[in-house]
Amino acid sequence: MALSTTDIAETSPEPQGEGRVPLHVAIIMDGNGRWATQRGWPRLAGHRKGAEQIKKIVQAAPGLGIRYMTIYAFSTENWKRSTQEVLGLMKMFRLMIKREAAELSRQGVELRFIGDRTRLDPLLRETMDSIEARTRGNTKLTLAVAINYGGRDELRRAALELARDLAEGRITEDEVDEAAISARLDTRCMPDPDLVIRSSGETRTSNFLPWQAAYSEYEFTPTLWPDFTPEELAEILARFKGRERRFGGVAS
Repeated sequence: MALSTTDIAETSPEPQGEGRVPLHVAIIMDGNGRWATQRGWPRLAGHRKGAEQIKKIVQAAPGLGIRYMTIYAFSTENWKRSTQEVLGLMKMFRLMIKREAAELSRQGVELRFIGDRTRLDPLLRETMDSIEARTRGNTKLTLAVAINYGGRDELRRAALELARDLAEGRITEDEVDEAAISARLDTRCMPDPDLVIRSSGETRTSNFLPWQAAYSEYEFTPTLWPDFTPEELAEILARFKGRERRFGGVAS
């Protein structure tokens, strides 16, 4: 079914002065494996510790003024990791989602998943569908979890959908604009991220939200994700407030 541009969440292309709290924060949660390796532990131990930090960050986010949060849990490239690690991650995702469903709902968190689900285990997909339905309509925080997500793959899927809509007459060539593309992305019901954070000291974007983050501010922290705290998030947000965002315009 074709999507209209009214399905896209409101974004602000206008220049923004200092003091603004980011409405949408996206996080590349890097460093779980290294954190575990430094301690002589298996990599999955780092992922489990990282999952505990997600809970703390999600609980703190609304109080810091964040309304939307997107976290990069598993990329399309992560299938290259060992079979043991991939299977362990998939099992951890399913168990964590089931375990946290009631608490997330109680906290008023709406949980969404972005990425291509077709390669995921049917039990995991069923669990994802269930918690999305259970938390739909919650308004305190929208948490999008990127699983089997890659920005180029997302754009490929959006392009295929747009091509089908053109071929079947649901949209004309004159209507193919940025809004038409955004309406076919996984994040179509969310505003673009104001701020993207990457932990662990790496300074790559790693195929994460390339369309949506075109005008995002970036913060790269050396902290490994299992050590990332709500206090550090608050410090990053304080620095963000000092930035002036012009979106290609000029300061007034």
